[in-house]
Amino acid sequence: MATRTTTTRTTSFARAPSAASSGKQHGHAGFSFEALAQAYIDCRRSKRNSNSALAFELDLERNLMHLHTELNSGTYQPGPSTCFVVTRPKYREVWAAAFRDRIVHHLLYNHVGARIERTFIADSCACIPGRGTLYAAQRLERKARSITQNWRRPTHYLKCDLANFFVTIDKRVLASQLQAAIPEQPWQTLAQQILWHDPRESFYLRSPHRLVNRVPQHKRLAAQPAYLGLPIGNLSSQFFANIYLNALDQFVKHQLRARHYIRYVDDFVLLHESPQQLNTWRKQIEAFLADRLHAKLNPSKTILQPAERGIDFVGQVIKPHRRITRRRTVANALRAAAHHPAESLRETANSHFGLLRQATHSQNDRRKLTKALLLRGRAVDYGMTKIFKGAAQ
Repeated sequence: MATRTTTTRTTSFARAPSAASSGKQHGHAGFSFEALAQAYIDCRRSKRNSNSALAFELDLERNLMHLHTELNSGTYQPGPSTCFVVTRPKYREVWAAAFRDRIVHHLLYNHVGARIERTFIADSCACIPGRGTLYAAQRLERKARSITQNWRRPTHYLKCDLANFFVTIDKRVLASQLQAAIPEQPWQTLAQQILWHDPRESFYLRSPHRLVNRVPQHKRLAAQPAYLGLPIGNLSSQFFANIYLNALDQFVKHQLRARHYIRYVDDFVLLHESPQQLNTWRKQIEAFLADRLHAKLNPSKTILQPAERGIDFVGQVIKPHRRITRRRTVANALRAAAHHPAESLRETANSHFGLLRQATHSQNDRRKLTKALLLRGRAVDYGMTKIFKGAAQ
């Protein structure tokens, strides 16, 4: 296990002025304790066993009261983040905010999230309640069936994603979007403070340096100027990313008038009978991204081909009359079944069963996973949907 290292750095990059500076001088009494308590409850659902969560809960009432006072007096400042590296599906930095800061993220989201998300198009998915990977896959399948008249007519699809998305988001653009989306105080000030907080200034490094060095330089937040990039791993980053790309959604739907379009985070797909039309749209999207969002497409992941070959999207492949699980996802499930530590195998395997069940044709894949788990001495239910706590009989 890597030694926990505390790192503090001061960047020399110029950054845009933050609204947080005004909050220090002028407090606002706009944050209720009831809303903060609800944000804490929402936050702890997924983070209760983390070290920062346990430390916060040792004196829960006092810590909540102190945080409430800081927010209303304008003295709240985000604390150190935790930086670590995930290795699958590829090496990537994660910057997790401290538990008390995650509560603040939930506080902001609970107040403005639903209202802002109602302005999004129905084909904007990810990090929106009810719009996860299953929603996205089913919606794309319905679009494919519609444009092909239930797979009787040929059509093409264009699949794109943005190059190095989270670490290249331009905070200057996003700051203007947040100002328009959240006009009321003190919520706009809080949103701007969260946006402009640079986690690199003070953080704990939880992964060994050898893993950090495996992350490509162009995908590292530390390699970007301070006005670029959102930390992967926070609710606020996911929410802000959707606000940032809402401009793209509105452009595609209302200016390009593309009927068959869907986006999941920075991956998006357009369908049309004409590959020439899709190429024209691609060029217009590239120009829009460069001009309005200061972003660009990843050319190595831009795909244009007939839809009947299969559309790889959100871990599934949409083919005529069926959805199957992406081969890499199945391989990851089988690898986990064979090598994952026994003490947490049940939770991991059931998570993979849940992913596999999202596809309409997953029987063979679930059978393979079941066989791998039986070899580990685990008991699987008859429908091949979950494993039990005990050993196989």
